[in-house]
Amino acid sequence: MSKGKDYTHIFNQIAKKNHTTVAEVRREMEIAIRAAFGNPDPKIQDEWAKIPYKGEEPTPEEVITYVMRQARKGNADVLPQQFFKCSNAKSKW
Repeated sequence: MSKGKDYTHIFNQIAKKNHTTVAEVRREMEIAIRAAFGNPDPKIQDEWAKIPYKGEEPTPEEVITYVMRQARKGNADVLPQQFFKCSNAKSKW
């Protein structure tokens, strides 16, 4: 996990709503991020390039942090679905 914000409460809410575990929520988010991050569409890559991250790809926490910061700035165009446009994601959500 990144040293950023602790979003355990968010993961707990998602897990509860979907009748699953926090570990499964994180795993599914990582699958979705990996698949979407690999989308070769230049527009999608431009959006991913805006997200600060420390590893090879953003963590769920880094994506959540970026989206929340943009939302606080009033940037309603920054919604998760614009990052997760991909055809090969194997996530169940």
